[in-house]
Amino acid sequence: MRCHGRQAAVANQVRQARRRLDDDDPGLGLAHLLPVECVKAAMHAEQVRCRDCLYTPLVTLWAFLAQVLSPDGSCRAAVARLLAHLAARGRTSDDGADADAAMPSAKTDPYCKARQRLPEALVSRLAREAGERLQRDRPAAGGLLLGGRTVKVVDGTTVSMPDTPANQAAYPQPGSQRPGLGFPIARLVAVMSLGCAAVLGLAIGPHKGKETGETALFRTLLDTPALASGDVLLADRYYASFCNVALLLARGVDSLFRQHQRRKVDFRTGTRLGPDDHLIALSRPERPDWMDAEAYAALPAELTVREVRVRVATRGFRVRTLVLVTTLLDATAYSKEEIAKAFRCRWHVELDLRSIKQTMGMEVLRCKTPAMVRKEVWMHLLAYNLVRAAMAAAADAAGVADPRQLSFAGALQTIVAFAPAMGLAEQGDVPRLRRAMLRAIASHRVGDRPDRCEPRAVKRRPKATKLLTVPRDEARKRLLANASAGKD
Repeated sequence: MRCHGRQAAVANQVRQARRRLDDDDPGLGLAHLLPVECVKAAMHAEQVRCRDCLYTPLVTLWAFLAQVLSPDGSCRAAVARLLAHLAARGRTSDDGADADAAMPSAKTDPYCKARQRLPEALVSRLAREAGERLQRDRPAAGGLLLGGRTVKVVDGTTVSMPDTPANQAAYPQPGSQRPGLGFPIARLVAVMSLGCAAVLGLAIGPHKGKETGETALFRTLLDTPALASGDVLLADRYYASFCNVALLLARGVDSLFRQHQRRKVDFRTGTRLGPDDHLIALSRPERPDWMDAEAYAALPAELTVREVRVRVATRGFRVRTLVLVTTLLDATAYSKEEIAKAFRCRWHVELDLRSIKQTMGMEVLRCKTPAMVRKEVWMHLLAYNLVRAAMAAAADAAGVADPRQLSFAGALQTIVAFAPAMGLAEQGDVPRLRRAMLRAIASHRVGDRPDRCEPRAVKRRPKATKLLTVPRDEARKRLLANASAGKD
């Protein structure tokens, strides 16, 4: 009977806590970034079922989102944040019991299990939809380039994760690292909007192995909404292959890449369009191993592309000349100077990925299983797109033409600082708080320094900590053996 009484008490605590979340603010102060209706629509589309517990998919999603936005990304802090919200919203229960008795446990186990139950498809859908909304609502931030066409950028990066057997099996560590000394690494390839900086598509794969390179992951994004007919895609020279250009053209997407270093460039050949500007014909190469015969036969036997040589006169830049290859063949509609200006903007994707990895802390993930690693990545991208949307709204309210003139780190810090106040405010006060938040975001500007010259080095020295040169278990055994022998 005592056991049943304790279970009934716990069930009553859960019901009281859920009622407070449902009635007050299930978004934990973040619903102004991601409306609850959008989350519920995505849950319905993914057929997500709710369990009779405190950590429903909706509550878990908000707690997870607040977790990746916070500088302290631990599960303990996420649960404490939820408990603080419940305590601040506390009131007596229906049977007259004190609100303190209705508080759930501060243990992280229920929350961690709820994160495991949260469908990966739901999180990825929300992240993509947030990026698509931002792209649809504010497409013209970079619209002065290339005739106002939608310009997108693709690039790859890597993230590391805890050294667990499951993570090592799915995302093996590099071969240059000795077993027991390295960390699993996943490769990410993202398609982003140049205008609004939103992440529109992502492919995740191992860092090593067959068909795990950037271009292999990129091909999995070709038939997704991340790329649409009429787009122009920017990328570095790693993507400048005949097959990539042909596959993009077949989908109505033009490309602008830096020419691959192994392709011979001769401006004395082809059809001359101007100084250092000509059209050339590329012949179809032999069928690559990753392409089947049917897809290979569908490729054109020859492609006409345009090569443009750009000379960099700015002092301090590492590159003095570079050759660009593009399918924008009309030199009148797309001048050589505009082509060069557009490709220079490709560097924005490097800065955007740095914002996600370093500013938001996604460079080193925390989860110990591949499924949770992927969910953690998608949740970071969802949070990133929501921050970018807030920056765009702040720029519009302040009359700033380009949201990139605002600080991403400043926007993130402001959103995190305003979240508790948003969660405790009455419904009528939320618009006023949101306006104050947007004004604060708009006040954090970044300098316009397009031609600055800085060394790629840091001044502050790291602490002189010894590096682990053998697996941890072996190092521990050596330490114990030395201690037993009386050695230092």
